[in-house]
Amino acid sequence: MKEYALIGHPVEHSKSKDFFNEKFRLEGIDAQYINVDLESLNRLKRFLLLHPHLCGFNVTSPFKRAIVPYLQELDLEANYVGAVNTVVVQRRFWGRRHLIGFNTDVEGFYQSMLSIMKPHYNQALILGTGGAALAVERAFKKLGIMALMASRRVGVQGTIGYDQLTPDLLAKCPIVVNATPVGMSPHILDMPLIPYEALTPDHLCYDLIYAPEETRFLRHARLQGAVTKNGIDMLLIQANENWRIWSEYGR
Repeated sequence: MKEYALIGHPVEHSKSKDFFNEKFRLEGIDAQYINVDLESLNRLKRFLLLHPHLCGFNVTSPFKRAIVPYLQELDLEANYVGAVNTVVVQRRFWGRRHLIGFNTDVEGFYQSMLSIMKPHYNQALILGTGGAALAVERAFKKLGIMALMASRRVGVQGTIGYDQLTPDLLAKCPIVVNATPVGMSPHILDMPLIPYEALTPDHLCYDLIYAPEETRFLRHARLQGAVTKNGIDMLLIQANENWRIWSEYGR
């Protein structure tokens, strides 16, 4: 039986396992998808050894950038972004594994934005600087939208601090994207610290998190009249793209 997986820490919130196992059942595919909680990528080699039938795996927080040195090859999008969320496991000579990294988060976010675009969506604020945030930034470039990234870490090049997220700044950014794990289950009471009172009905607030369905970030934005969207559409789009890649490149 072929095997696919999700690695990250934590992973219990993910719907990928249910999505793919239902897909395998409906289409009569002899495969299974599992969640693997890795506290460190130092355990990646052992994980691969314990799963000899692994054909591909997804990568989630906090490893989307850290996984890159462990791979033998990157596709163009993953190389551009510097982050990977999809890995193809190929067998080469003498059964040696060859790991190829892809980034389907870019396409997932890009496609999910196309259906909700408005003419005044010309500048975005991205909360976070991790692998998901880099994919969102790349998608905005493809959409022709200027993006500013905010980081809680002081001194990150090309970003601003959360203390600089003033009402005036939010007024200039009609799109606000939470690309951090803040507010994800089980920490559902957490939310990014931004001036929510500056949000208006002209704003779109997008949270890449989909569990819970409405985070506190989205709830506070909705109460201000902003348009809100969670990450479930992005998940489904990039999951289908994952399967296309695994089917095309896996061998």
